[in-house]
Amino acid sequence: MDLELAKKTPLSARYYTIYLIFIACIGWSLASYDVNLLVLALPEMSKELQISEQMLGILGFFVYGAQFIITLIVGYSMDKVGRKVLWMICLCGTALFTGATYFVENFWQLVLVRALASGLAYSELAVSITLVNEQLPAKNRGLLYSIVQGGWPLGVFFASAVYMAFGDLGWRVVFLLGTIPIAVVILGRVFIKESARFEHEKTVGSTESNPVREILASPLLKKRILTMSVCWISYGISYVASNFYITWWLTQRKGFTGHQASELMLYCGFIGFFFYILGGWLGEKFGRKKVITYAALSVAPLSVILLLSNNFWLVVAVYFLIFQVTNGIWASAGYVYQSESFPTRVRGTAIGFLSSMMVLGFVLGSLLWTLASSLNNASATWVIVAVIGSLGMWATLFLKEIKTGQDIDAEFDRQAG
Repeated sequence: MDLELAKKTPLSARYYTIYLIFIACIGWSLASYDVNLLVLALPEMSKELQISEQMLGILGFFVYGAQFIITLIVGYSMDKVGRKVLWMICLCGTALFTGATYFVENFWQLVLVRALASGLAYSELAVSITLVNEQLPAKNRGLLYSIVQGGWPLGVFFASAVYMAFGDLGWRVVFLLGTIPIAVVILGRVFIKESARFEHEKTVGSTESNPVREILASPLLKKRILTMSVCWISYGISYVASNFYITWWLTQRKGFTGHQASELMLYCGFIGFFFYILGGWLGEKFGRKKVITYAALSVAPLSVILLLSNNFWLVVAVYFLIFQVTNGIWASAGYVYQSESFPTRVRGTAIGFLSSMMVLGFVLGSLLWTLASSLNNASATWVIVAVIGSLGMWATLFLKEIKTGQDIDAEFDRQAG
């Protein structure tokens, strides 16, 4: 049964698709805004609330923990109660706790509010992958969804611009201002339709089954989710080095000034939007499995070259490649590949689980970085986290090639039929 845009909408199918992509892109950019605003505001927060370096570690632990747990819950709930309702809950919760950051008076209040805000904001990713890909046309699905993923670097710029413009009013005001555009997107989502695929599964009674049990009972689905978990955990570990701690490493190991490191990240992020589109196009042309495999295989050798490079511009060029491979190229092809790897009846649960595995990779990467730093050797730390940590991504070699341009459930319909 072809459910591609099966529901009638007030607009034509083409205009509805454009509207869906726009709303999803802006929603993901605002989720990115919330997450990245915390990074920008931490220095001022630390001064006002007297937060020590150890307390920052505690804050990070709870933020990561909330992202892990909430995304698991949201993923499972998508397959039981629907995609749209979870999409609304995630963004409404993000708006609520982003605004509530204005009122925090001590460290533990900050931990609670930011853990919930970041957890709900990050869960936006899992719902977006599921709902949007189920409604996009089969032709150019990956290219179209890459626009949605491009919302992440837009959110980084939005956070930076707002903080630069209104930072003098204090970090509390900046967080409060963030609720305004989120509220507008929430209103815009009222007109988004529930996935027709989920509605069909609900009609035939599939939502009454346990998606976790179904995945574990299927040798195909179990192998697929385990292999992809290894890929995304390893990706999360390496991402810690190449994206979280990179400015510190560049200043300590490569002689960059803080301004030079920040400027490099700024340009990587700006140009990075177009690499999200490029990643989507490459996935359509050559297959998403090939794209994420080549991206995965390139991370370790590029990280070694960066370690051995001493020329300033060579370091800039190599890191630029690492950034684009680990962001736009991987994300654009990888998340659409996730959506095509599982049938509708368990898709939300599977994608929520894989999103949580990436967070687990962030946690493990941060732990590895902390332990490796005790060696007092920046090069050794880089090798352990960025190089060795990325080798698990090579498990993409064992993933199944899924033909592009076909219905998102085509593979599973053939097996059932």
